[in-house]
Amino acid sequence: MTFTAAGPRLRHPDTGTGTSPDVRSHARSSDHRMDALAADRITIEDVYPELDGGRFPVKRVVGDTLDVWADIYTDGTFVLGAAVLFRAEGDEAWAEVPMTLVDNDRWVGHVPLTRNTLVTYTVTAWRDVWESWRADFTKKVNAGLDVGLEVIEGRRFIEQAARQNHGDARMRLEAIVERFHTLQGADLIAYALSDEPRAAMAAHGERAYLSRYTRDLQVWVDRQRARFSTWFEIFPRSASPDPGRPGTLRDVTGLLPMVRDMGFDVLYFPPIHPIGRSFRKGPNNSLNPGPADPGVPYAIGAEEGGHDAIDPMIGTLEDFRALVAEAGRQGIEIALDFAVQCSPDHPWIKEHPEWFYWRPDGTIRYAENPPKKYQDIVNVSFYRESYPDLWFALRGVVLFWCREGVRIFRVDNPHTKPFPFWEWLIAEVRRDFPDAIFLAEAFTRPKLMQRLAKLGFSQSYSYFTWRNTKEELSGYLWELTHGPSDFMQPNFFPTTPDILPPALSRGGRGAHMARAVLAGTLSPSYGLYAPYLLCEAEPYPGKEEFNHSEKYEIRHWNWDRPGNIRGYIARLNAIRHQNPALQSFTNLLFLNAWNDWMLAYAKMTPDRNNVVVAVVNLDPHNAQECRFEVPLWELGLSDDASVAVEDLWSGHRFVWTGKVQHVWLDPYSNPAGLWRMARMG
Repeated sequence: MTFTAAGPRLRHPDTGTGTSPDVRSHARSSDHRMDALAADRITIEDVYPELDGGRFPVKRVVGDTLDVWADIYTDGTFVLGAAVLFRAEGDEAWAEVPMTLVDNDRWVGHVPLTRNTLVTYTVTAWRDVWESWRADFTKKVNAGLDVGLEVIEGRRFIEQAARQNHGDARMRLEAIVERFHTLQGADLIAYALSDEPRAAMAAHGERAYLSRYTRDLQVWVDRQRARFSTWFEIFPRSASPDPGRPGTLRDVTGLLPMVRDMGFDVLYFPPIHPIGRSFRKGPNNSLNPGPADPGVPYAIGAEEGGHDAIDPMIGTLEDFRALVAEAGRQGIEIALDFAVQCSPDHPWIKEHPEWFYWRPDGTIRYAENPPKKYQDIVNVSFYRESYPDLWFALRGVVLFWCREGVRIFRVDNPHTKPFPFWEWLIAEVRRDFPDAIFLAEAFTRPKLMQRLAKLGFSQSYSYFTWRNTKEELSGYLWELTHGPSDFMQPNFFPTTPDILPPALSRGGRGAHMARAVLAGTLSPSYGLYAPYLLCEAEPYPGKEEFNHSEKYEIRHWNWDRPGNIRGYIARLNAIRHQNPALQSFTNLLFLNAWNDWMLAYAKMTPDRNNVVVAVVNLDPHNAQECRFEVPLWELGLSDDASVAVEDLWSGHRFVWTGKVQHVWLDPYSNPAGLWRMARMG
């Protein structure tokens, strides 16, 4: 039996002359199986993070550290070494970071993530020859035993390492060997146990029984905005300062200072493409539009063009380019809606009829969700005769807008399209534009939402819109922060153009303020639909939808309308940007608050240098008060300690003494308390 760095390699004795080919073949096959089993003498298992056995990458953002955990152990009393190997896409060589033993065979390593790319990682472990020798040597020295032979063994380990290295490493090891030859007695023993040979062998020593985890895993490293972003949604056709005409992209450019000053960094548009005329909808989704009714933006396509064109009513491609450039100068990104659907007038229907569904009578099949009918929209067929040409065409649409400076896409109803398509499309786009961000507008079953996140969507809509009570909010946030957080980043929207929940239509201004604070402090990414600033919440009778929705008609918004919460939202967004604790998701800690109408929680950075405490009154009609806990224990303080506190709304500074504090919140003035606390001094 001979030994290699990978462990023992078994050698079968020669079978001798006359042994049948079948026997020799069986022996060789058995040899290979035994070699494979013998190679990984060290067990590496229960690796974290690992998503679906490595089928999908986990998610992080640039600047994060990927903490990799694994259970690592072997037979006997060897001292082990371990490392995380990692390699960014495009790199030829693997880099490594050491892993350290935490407890009970559990090891951890920390991989710095510095680039917006895909990173592959795995775990490797080995018998640390020097540390194993050193551990036994130390015991014998402490016991007063004769260690002459052990010193020779240690020197030979260093000599062997020197033979396996070259250049400066060999010279470093040979110098240590020379010291072993020249020193004697107690000086030699002290040197053998010193840091110099220990460090040299850690860097250049033999890795015996080198084993590797059975899978290579991956992490997709997004840019920071995939986690922390502040969205403002607006229909360009409603952006006009003049009630007598539709808004344009140039009008949106004029609104950029307002959007910037409120602290939004993503300006999102529903589809801006030409709108079909066939079966065009009128106000409140009626079937009898007037000649001036603009139609639904999601009925994409007309004689003016399809998904790569702009509705002439709102402007030109040149106007769009000017808007993107000016938004960039003001620190704002433009996000576009990517809706994979067409109007009956879309150019693709004539050019590629095989991409659509046709009824037996020769008419095209429009979209339905019985009893709802969408006569102004037709869906595409992703398979049959349309594959793969339709896939290429849709990829071309996204790449077209990427080349026009767009890097953020809100995808309409992705859960109603094939999952393989999204996995392919997102990977294709990121090949050229790794900074592309995709938000999944999928109000659907949890497993479907999570699958979309696994496939590559950076962010996801969520059920936050319908979570209102203390129990509902705390339970749902616990589920999100302790469940799919390795791959799913929610984006909290209190409302959308499609959804007006009763909490807002019945709760008034107080509910709008409270829900904005909840969205903006519970999640690092959140968004507001423009009329939210005006507390616009008139429901269509009998439905959780807006009356006179601007999906169907042009609206004019007076941003200075009495009762607006523009200033409140601006301050909320400033607080978000000034406090790193609010820019992460899984650092949420719920606190005891002895009133069921009051939700108390804290967020803090890992170093505890930024700790934000929030209490929100969930009752939009009545003032509420409560006693609530302050997380002194997170700062290592006793229950009666004092902390310095700043009211983040007013800037007022004061002191809290003791773990339990009291607050009174009036929804008609401010339903939320936000404080930053720190150690005294």
